[in-house]
Amino acid sequence: MEDFPQAEGQETILRLSGMYQNWFLDYASYVILERAVPALEDGFKPVQRRIMHSMDELEDGRYNKVANIVGNTMKYHPHGDASIGDAIIQLGQKQLLIDTQGSWGNILTGDDAAAPRYIEARLSKFALDVLFSPKVTEWQKSYDGRNDEPVHLPVKFPLLLAQGAEGIAVGLSTKILPHNFNELIDASVLYLEGKPFELYPDFPTAGIMDAATYNDGMRGGRIRVRARIAQRDKSTLVITEIPFGTTTSSLIDSILKANEKGKIKILKVDDNTAKDVEILVHLPKGISPDKTIDALYAFTDCELSISPLCCVIEDNKPHFIGVSDILRKSTDRTVEILKKELEVKLDDLEQKWHNASLEKIFIREEMYIDFKKYNDKESLFAYLYECFEPFKEQLLRPITDEDIDRLTQIPMIRITRYDTYKAEENLLKIEADIEVVKNHLANLIAFTIDYFRNLQKKYGKGKERKTEIRPFDTIEATKVVVRNLKLYVNREEGFVGTSLKKDEYVADCSDIDDLIVFTADGKMIITKVTEKSYIGKNIVHVGVFKKNDTRTVYNLVYRNGNDKISYIKRFTVTGIIRDKEYDVIEPHKDSQILYFSANPNGEAEVITIILRQAGSVKKLKWDINFADILIKGRASRGNIVTKYAIKRIELKEKGISTLKPRKIWYDPIVHRLNTEGRGELLGSFKGEDRLLLIGKDAVVKTVIPDLSLHFDPNLLIIEKWNPEKPISVIHYEGEKERYFVKRFLVENPNREELVISDHPKSQLLFVSTQWRPMAEVVFTKTGRERAENQMVNIEEFIAIKGIKAIGNQLSTERIKEIIPLEPLPYEEPQTVEEANEEEETAAPEATQPDLFSGLDQ
Repeated sequence: MEDFPQAEGQETILRLSGMYQNWFLDYASYVILERAVPALEDGFKPVQRRIMHSMDELEDGRYNKVANIVGNTMKYHPHGDASIGDAIIQLGQKQLLIDTQGSWGNILTGDDAAAPRYIEARLSKFALDVLFSPKVTEWQKSYDGRNDEPVHLPVKFPLLLAQGAEGIAVGLSTKILPHNFNELIDASVLYLEGKPFELYPDFPTAGIMDAATYNDGMRGGRIRVRARIAQRDKSTLVITEIPFGTTTSSLIDSILKANEKGKIKILKVDDNTAKDVEILVHLPKGISPDKTIDALYAFTDCELSISPLCCVIEDNKPHFIGVSDILRKSTDRTVEILKKELEVKLDDLEQKWHNASLEKIFIREEMYIDFKKYNDKESLFAYLYECFEPFKEQLLRPITDEDIDRLTQIPMIRITRYDTYKAEENLLKIEADIEVVKNHLANLIAFTIDYFRNLQKKYGKGKERKTEIRPFDTIEATKVVVRNLKLYVNREEGFVGTSLKKDEYVADCSDIDDLIVFTADGKMIITKVTEKSYIGKNIVHVGVFKKNDTRTVYNLVYRNGNDKISYIKRFTVTGIIRDKEYDVIEPHKDSQILYFSANPNGEAEVITIILRQAGSVKKLKWDINFADILIKGRASRGNIVTKYAIKRIELKEKGISTLKPRKIWYDPIVHRLNTEGRGELLGSFKGEDRLLLIGKDAVVKTVIPDLSLHFDPNLLIIEKWNPEKPISVIHYEGEKERYFVKRFLVENPNREELVISDHPKSQLLFVSTQWRPMAEVVFTKTGRERAENQMVNIEEFIAIKGIKAIGNQLSTERIKEIIPLEPLPYEEPQTVEEANEEEETAAPEATQPDLFSGLDQ
């Protein structure tokens, strides 16, 4: 420290060079080791360990006021009562180590616990079983030297992974996610058996988790967690589980903020959460529930990304390790603790056997009779040592003064009532117990496995996995955002934006959308939606751009300024660099787009080409069908239309899609449709094709296969709908208490139909979309006999009737089960699309027609 001289009357400036370095290092080490990061040995931070030790001191089977526990813990923890109280609340809310009573808050709603003086706690039976073992515990003095506290508790369970931990220290942090109780025990057993295992988080708030990039909980890993959202009806969504790290209040706030920003569109949110989560999201009329579910995941806290970071204290140093290593080290430590406990128990049993043996010999040989001959302790002890000399080989260890002293203290009444037979029985029992302990020590791994299994049997019930693990589908925000803005264009001046309300309306859009713009001179640019942007004069097309869109096809005819020839081309635009200008025709000052159309489903129209009168040209007018033009890349030149000047181009006939039917798959893991080949192929779909859906609730409906749809996991049938294909059903009619068979066609594809009665006892037992289904009916045994199984040919049993018909009665016997059988052979009519696909597969690639050759030159 150095003083700087100052003028008289001024303050003195002191240099603190170097002082802060050691002080800050000491402070950082203290925060890391003593406050923020848990110890690998027992999974506790210091305050948590001291709370557990304090509660063990107070343990008498009854509840203690938390305020009393806080006060007792302050003997060991040199900090304020508030930090201890908060730590107790966090431990109690995990519902593993502390048995709570009173208002301890709610992790679902975020409600705070009551004050410590109003709530009570005691150690759980699980904590008493796995946390404490004083004879194998290493002790140290408390901060004031008045009391002893454990260095680490002898925890015989991977507690750190079960509870999780989070803390921010100086220069590092830790975030260990909670894992499932039973899965941790299973993993420990697998490790002890030398088998591989995997661990994934499990959260008390349940929800859904994609743990594909969990990375064993180490730095760089990431998981995605989602709320569980279902559609209650056409205008209501219900959230029944929330992501870890949120509460119902914070989740609702994020939904309301997204609604205010226009990302989603809702009417209101109701929070009916009590014991279980129930958040109702009410939708306006005309808003798609499926797209709203995706939008909730994209724009609210209904989906969160969590980055774990496993940092623990081991040997008084921070270490970054994976959860698998934590479990291995924890299991190894459990083995060592159990070994120490067995060794302590063996010592106790051997000491007990030694004492019982000495007492038996002492009384049997009547060594006590001559006590009166010895007036001092030394001579008495010498006498007894001499008496035991012939029996020393029968003992486990040498006799000590303590042993002799204990024998001299035996009351005469015990000696006179000594039962030799019972004494021998007691020794045999102790010897049997010793053999059991020695066997456990010799087979320590098997003993540890049994210990874990007993823990699971005793405490595992009710601790099943809450968080569902499955991969998530990727949600593109631009596809699900509510388009609450309107896009306008001034074609002549070249401006595009949402503020040009006096100009031409283009489409609805959102502020996260991209726009694609084409100008008459053949320039193309993709840019973000703004209030007003200058693109270029003479805009011929502007629209909302969809990235990787292979179905939107652009048709155009243009004049090439380089060779004065007109060309025709079709192309798609899938991915480009934003705000970069591209040429879709050959650049030249005289190049110009003569005709342009954007077709969202690859439509190909017929146009009429009209030439200007020039020289000997005889054919001035003819038609061109864009369906004859192959779809190529944006930079392709195209096919020649004419070398003469075109007067104008007219639309003669609107076109239909020239794209192949789109193949769609259903992924049963995420319950979504896709075009990437994941899951079950449903078929090739054109614009008018629909999906048939039949659920366990006996509701039948058809839908257009939109990739944004969410499907109920309880679907029985999802397939491409054939309007001519009958649906066969066997059902139990609750009101009539009879079983019926019916066959029907879907009469109204735009309406949901319940195909059984709405009686509470009515039940769907069998459903098939085969042309000629077969089923085996197994009847319930009544009395001594059971009716023979019945084979049912449903096609012969009943003709096709209306969807509301009850059907024909199947049997009066009570049915146990219905077993689907192989359907009878049937040659299904081949559709035109399937025939075309087969022809395309067999036929060689078509050649591009030369349009120029058909003109009169």
